[in-house]
Amino acid sequence: MRLLVVCPHLEPDTAPTGEVISRVILELARSGHEIDVVTALPWYRGHRVAAGWGGRPLRRSHRGETLPAAVAGGPGAGSVTVTRVHPFPTRRRSLAARGAGFAGFTLLAAAASVLRRTRPDAVLAMSPPLTLGLAGWAAARRFGVPLVFNVQDVFPDAAIEVGAISNRRIITASRRLERLVYGACDAVTVLSEEMRANVAAKVDPARGPELRIIPNFSDTAEIRPQNRHTAYRTEHGLGERTVVMYAGNIGYSQPLETLVAAARACRDRRDMVFVVNGEGSAREALEESATGLPNLVLVDFQPAARISEVLASADVHVILLREGLAHSSVPSKLYSIMAAGRPVLAAVDPGTEVARVLERTGCGEAVAPADETAFIAALQAMIDDPRRRAQMGARGRAFAEAWFSASDAAGAYGALLEELTADR
Repeated sequence: MRLLVVCPHLEPDTAPTGEVISRVILELARSGHEIDVVTALPWYRGHRVAAGWGGRPLRRSHRGETLPAAVAGGPGAGSVTVTRVHPFPTRRRSLAARGAGFAGFTLLAAAASVLRRTRPDAVLAMSPPLTLGLAGWAAARRFGVPLVFNVQDVFPDAAIEVGAISNRRIITASRRLERLVYGACDAVTVLSEEMRANVAAKVDPARGPELRIIPNFSDTAEIRPQNRHTAYRTEHGLGERTVVMYAGNIGYSQPLETLVAAARACRDRRDMVFVVNGEGSAREALEESATGLPNLVLVDFQPAARISEVLASADVHVILLREGLAHSSVPSKLYSIMAAGRPVLAAVDPGTEVARVLERTGCGEAVAPADETAFIAALQAMIDDPRRRAQMGARGRAFAEAWFSASDAAGAYGALLEELTADR
């Protein structure tokens, strides 16, 4: 099958969604599919086009350009062709500036998808941004093929919950666009039961797309349990202290004030230290709130090659998601932490995906997002019981080994696409 993929990021870009789709594309190609990708020039980490990639609004390259050369090798292997367009990145927090950037990128992605000579058998588009659904729809309509829309975060719900969008007219327009995009799809894939219910409430059950859960996966080959005495600990002066770590995007979806409150409550404990490893739009606000806390260390984003080491450096990992957001998002870092064999303390909506996994596996604990008291109490109990932490980590690793792999996810996408093309 020849598949056209329209996505916002692809390796070597460092966005988590780019890492997910890169692995799925690789596995689809390994199973014999021909993949044409339309994506952005790398820009995520610095919010500007990465060094060595500028100068042209469009770049075309061929198999092996960003993905492992194994795609081009073995018997029955397919290929990957990549077209990159300018993402119009901005550092501004202005909704108008970001919206203009998304619009510009979407128009270029749509043009690159539609004005191609080779006809695909199906189109797979990825959100966010939601507007890429329109680019996918244009290509699917142009060639008369099925469209699958992969939703990693439900927009505009997440933006509304964190207050990024408050204007009623913009909210109304965004919800209309959301319904328009879903209605144009043959299938929509989501990460959890909550996300499926969210999308299902917005489509016509008689005429709407098929809704299918294809969760993100754990990479148990790349991420493995390691000794906690890492070079990372030495670099950042963490020593023998018990490390409580938040690793990931520092944005408005993550209530990092909960972690700051925990650090403040534990500031007299010399046996522990809090680490925030990452970057994002809320980093400056975090730095201000953490002023005067010697037990909270801020570390910049680390290269993907160090992810297993970074995860191993912590004794407890924290997942934070603002109240209400678990119905529109699933933090994929959960599976990486479990693959690393470390326990999890999550502040998430009760009864949602992360909380269910932790309860079912016994690899961590979950508290309500707004309950700082419960978070601090649960954290201190975990810190004071190393044996229990080790048991939680072992359970998490066992779950990760039995959980969805990248090849499982690719197989699920391949099966869905073949069903849809057969129906056509």
